[in-house]
Amino acid sequence: MTVQQFTGTDTGPESWARPTGPAPAPHTGAPKRPFPQRLWRGQPEDPRWVRPAFLGLLLATLVLYLCDLSASGYANSFYSAAVQAGSQSWKAFFFGSLDAANAITVDKPPAALWPMALSVRLFGLSSWAILVPEVLMGVGTVAVVYAAVRRRFSPAAGLIAGAVLALTPVAALMFRFNNPDAMLALLMAVACYFVIRGLEDGRTRWLVWAGVAIGFAFLAKTLQAFLILPPLALVYGVCAPVPVRKRVAQLAASLAAILVSGGWWVAIVELWPASSRPYVGGSQNNSFLELTFGYNGLGRLNGDETGSVGGGGGGGNGGGNWGETGWDRLFGAGIGGQISWLIPAALILLVAGLVATRRAARTSVTRGSFLVWGGALITTMLVFSYMKGIFHEYYTVALAPYVAPLIGMGSALLWEKRDKAWASLTLAAAMTATAAWGYVLLNRSSDYLPWLKWLVLAGGLTAALGLVFAGRLRQRLALGAAGLGLVAALAGPAAYTLTTVNEGHTGSIVTAGPAVAGGRGGPGGGGGPGGAAPGGAGFPGGGQNQQNGTGNAQGGPGNGLPGGGGFPGGGQNQPGQNQQGQGQQGQPGQQGGSRQNGDGGRMGGGGGMGGLLNGAGVTSEARKLLETDADRYTWAAAAIGAQNAASYQLSTGDPVMAIGGFNGTDPSPTLAQFKQYVADGKIHYFIASGMGGGGRGGSDGTSSRITSWVEATFKKVTVGSSTFYDLTQKASS
Repeated sequence: MTVQQFTGTDTGPESWARPTGPAPAPHTGAPKRPFPQRLWRGQPEDPRWVRPAFLGLLLATLVLYLCDLSASGYANSFYSAAVQAGSQSWKAFFFGSLDAANAITVDKPPAALWPMALSVRLFGLSSWAILVPEVLMGVGTVAVVYAAVRRRFSPAAGLIAGAVLALTPVAALMFRFNNPDAMLALLMAVACYFVIRGLEDGRTRWLVWAGVAIGFAFLAKTLQAFLILPPLALVYGVCAPVPVRKRVAQLAASLAAILVSGGWWVAIVELWPASSRPYVGGSQNNSFLELTFGYNGLGRLNGDETGSVGGGGGGGNGGGNWGETGWDRLFGAGIGGQISWLIPAALILLVAGLVATRRAARTSVTRGSFLVWGGALITTMLVFSYMKGIFHEYYTVALAPYVAPLIGMGSALLWEKRDKAWASLTLAAAMTATAAWGYVLLNRSSDYLPWLKWLVLAGGLTAALGLVFAGRLRQRLALGAAGLGLVAALAGPAAYTLTTVNEGHTGSIVTAGPAVAGGRGGPGGGGGPGGAAPGGAGFPGGGQNQQNGTGNAQGGPGNGLPGGGGFPGGGQNQPGQNQQGQGQQGQPGQQGGSRQNGDGGRMGGGGGMGGLLNGAGVTSEARKLLETDADRYTWAAAAIGAQNAASYQLSTGDPVMAIGGFNGTDPSPTLAQFKQYVADGKIHYFIASGMGGGGRGGSDGTSSRITSWVEATFKKVTVGSSTFYDLTQKASS
C-alpha cells in the first residue's frame, strides 16, 4: 500500500506530503508489495538511491553498535545471571529466575531476558551472545521509525529520523546493554507504527497488533509500557476514518489484546503454587501484582517504594535520592547530554506540523502522525520530569523513538513549504535552538573536544541564516544550508555516541558520553545516584568518573548512611580518596569493571554502591573454591544481594542464591527456610558480603538475621581477600 492510496483521508493543505501522479484507489486489488518487501525494496516510485541509502543506514547502525561490544563484558551482571540461568533451566527461563535452581526472580517480568537466554543457549555464554540481541533490537527500532515516517513523507525524512535515533547517545548506550529498556523502546515504536497504520485505513487488525506490542512491552518493563496509552487511544478515537461505534469497538479490541498478550504470564505466575516457583524478586509478599503496582508502579511516581534502593520520598520539587523533579529535569546536567539534544527542535517542529495541518480533515493521517509521536513524547517527558521514585538517566532511551520521527517529519514538512515565510522562519528557529542547546550541552564538558561546541554553534547559526532564505535561494544553496544544519545538529550527539561505543559499561547505573560538570558518570557509567560532581549529590560516594578511562571513582562523604561509601559497607571510597579495582574485563566467568580497561571491577569500584549496583570481583582462587564439589549441591553458594551472587554465578557457572534479591531487602529466604536448606545440604558456602551486617535489610532484616546466624555457626574460610563460610562445617567452640 503506497502513500498515494490515502488521498481519500488526507485532503487540503497536506497535498505536499504525497507524490504526484496517478493513485490507485484504496483496497482495489492493485498490485502492491507485502510490508517486508516494501521495507527492504522501497516504494515503486522511490528514486534509485533510496533503497541503498536505507540499507546503508541499517548497516551503519549495526556496525556502530557492534563496535567493541565485548568491552562491556557481562554489562549488568544482575540480568546476565538471569540470562545464564534461563539458558540452563526452562523453568528459570519462564520465570526470569536469577539462578538455575530458582530461588528468586529478577524484579521485572522476563520478556527482555528471553531473546538473550535463547542466544546463550545457541552460542554459549559470552558477552556477545548476551548483547548482540540488544544490538539487533536497536537496528530494528531504526527500521521501524524509518518505515513509519516514510509512509507519509519523503525518503529523506525517513532517513533523517533513522539517523537521529541511531545517533542519540542514550540509544547507543542501551542498545548495547542488557537492561529491559532496549526491548521497551522497540515495542513502543512498533505500537506507534501500528496505530498510524490504523489511522490510514481504519482496519481493526492494526489496533490489535498495537495492543499486542504494548502487552509484550509490559512483560519487559511493566507499567512504563502504558505511559503512551492515553495519547494513542485519544488520537485514534478522534482521527480514525471509521464511525464512532467502530472506533470504540476497535479500542476495546486493542485493550483485550493488551490484557491477553501481557496478562497470560501474570496469570500463570499468580496461579502457580508459590511453593514450587521462585520468589518474585522486588516484592515483599511474593506477589507479581504487588511488584507491578508497588515497587515498579505507583512507587516510581510517588517515591513510596518498599524495598527500594533508597528511592524517592522527596516532597515538593524534590525527587529524593534521584534528583530534583520539575519541567527542566530532562535538560539538567546529569540527563541533558543523554537525550535532550534535539528535544527543543522536536517540540518546535511538532507545533509547526499541527499548525500546518490545522485545516486538514479530521481523518488526516499526516496530522495524526504528528499527534501520535508528539503525544507519546510529551506524555513520557511529563512522567519522567515529575516522578519522585527511582529514576536513572538511561530511562530516557524511551524518548528517542518519539523525538526522531518528529525531527524527520517536521523538517520534511517545512522544507516542502519553505517558500512560505512562516515555514522558513520556523526551520531557522528550530536550527537556532538546536545549535544553542548543543553548545550548552558540550560546554558542560569543558575538556571534551573543546573546539566542537564552537563548530556546532557557528555551523548551526550559519545554517539557520541560510534557512531563513531557503525559499529564495537557488536549490544548491538551499540544500547546502539544510545539509550544514543537519551536520551541526547531529555533531554533538554523534560525538557523545562515538565516545559511548568506544567504552565498556558495567553495573546497574550507566550513562552515555563523557563526564559532565554536575552530572554522574561518563563512559562506563557512574557511581551511585547523585547529581553533583564530585561525590554525588544523591548517594554519597556517587562521584563522577573522569574521561581518562581509568575507572577511578571519587568518593564523597557518608551523608549519614552506614559505611560512608554510598551504601552500608561501601567504605572503600573515603572522602577525597580514589579507589581503583582490579577486576578483569570481558573474560568468561569474570565480572568486568566500569571501564574498557577493566579497572574498577571490585566492590565499590564503580563508585558508591559497589556490590549492590556493581558486581563483585571474583579471584581465581575464590572461583576454584566454589567450583569444588559444586555438583553435589543445589547452590554452590549464597550471597547477600543479587549483584554479589551474580558475579560468583557468572564466574563459576553454578547456581548462587541471591539472599534478599537485588537490594538484599526481600524477605526471601526466611531464616527458617535458609536453615532448612543448610540442613538438607543444598548450599555449600555463604559469601560474606562486607555490607555492614547483612546489607540493606537493616539489623532486623532477613538478610541480617541469616548473616548473624551463619557467622555464629559455621567455619570461616579466607581465600585471598575474600571471606566465605563453609555451611557443611560447624565453627569450633
